[in-house]
Amino acid sequence: MAEQDPFVIIGGGLAGAKAAETLRDEGFDGPVVLLGDEPELPYERPPLSKDYLLGKAERSGAQVHDADWYPEHDVDLRTGVRATALDPAAHRITLDSGEQLAYRALLLATGASPRRLPVPGGDLDGVRYLRTFADSDRLLADLSGGGRQVVVVGAGWIGLEVAAAARSYDNAVTIVEPQPTPLHAVLGAELGGVFGRLHREHGVDLRTGTGVREFRGSDGRVTAVVTDAGTELAADLVVVGVGVAPRTELAGMAGLEVDNGIVTDAALRTSAPDVFAAGDVASSFRPLYGRRVRVEHWANALHAGPAAARSMLGQDVSFDRVPYFFTDQYDLGMEYSGLSGPGAKIVYRGGPASGEFIAFWLEDGRVTAGMNVNVWDVTDPIQALVRSGRIADEAALADPDIPLEQLAG
Repeated sequence: MAEQDPFVIIGGGLAGAKAAETLRDEGFDGPVVLLGDEPELPYERPPLSKDYLLGKAERSGAQVHDADWYPEHDVDLRTGVRATALDPAAHRITLDSGEQLAYRALLLATGASPRRLPVPGGDLDGVRYLRTFADSDRLLADLSGGGRQVVVVGAGWIGLEVAAAARSYDNAVTIVEPQPTPLHAVLGAELGGVFGRLHREHGVDLRTGTGVREFRGSDGRVTAVVTDAGTELAADLVVVGVGVAPRTELAGMAGLEVDNGIVTDAALRTSAPDVFAAGDVASSFRPLYGRRVRVEHWANALHAGPAAARSMLGQDVSFDRVPYFFTDQYDLGMEYSGLSGPGAKIVYRGGPASGEFIAFWLEDGRVTAGMNVNVWDVTDPIQALVRSGRIADEAALADPDIPLEQLAG
């Protein structure tokens, strides 16, 4: 390691691009190299299943910075480049071109990859996953003409958003989900049922408690999905959304501690000197929860990238934000803050049947998470309630006449 060696960022997504931006904003004037394995400018992923897939946003709208930003800020952006090896002792990475690149500090923001469904026929043409711009471009071309029979496997966030986009183009959509409701593990049965009703009201054939046995095809292209009950569902297109796995291969081969992600402390430092991790790939200690947490959502990448950059610069960092995510489906917009486990009590402000409500999850009398549906400008007080750790007044939580700011204050 030498003083003139660059700060290297591996990962051309939101976390990596925001880290590069923060290094410059904080006054670092040394060399910065940003490596992305896709042939794209660094971009945000939410539009890929939302406005971009709906045809409501331009491609450039998802880009973190325009092409000129990188040379203007003396950031050496290399796209279509993959790191194949990391030697923490030598402070060196190897690229797929064979080039070896020394680093002074290294940020791993390698993200996550879609989990593949291990069933016969999984390699048929027309079986799609959604993670990259190329995936979204392909799906947009598949869906935008309408009139197709689309089967979505998995009623998580990606599956539901893709289903909503497919219906907006007037495709016939069937969702296959092994749990009793959509989003069952995250929201529980009652609130998962809200999303189930939403999709059924928009013409989706939602089949819960149902798994997939195989995909069938003709001439190499998918034509049907066979459920575990033996039912055959006709399909011109299948979209699989069964979660993602953190891309820890590089870190694992280098001997870094890995446990459901690259393990970091609250300052986003890994087990190797001068190596940091942020975004979907990082399992980071959160003082608020007293344990490591890995968060796969947009806000985590948005804020963790800058936090990691400051930590790389030697600043005192404790990354301890309340987890946050959002979704838009049809006429429903939702924001969720916090983390909650099974068995939590739910208190409502407004009724779920109304389509406009807030739900609070309580554990040991304390608010651990809150979700606002078609109710806006309440994220800050909900997060303040979560962070406070105080015993909550359930009647006050449920009373729409009591400002949330008052309860959080």
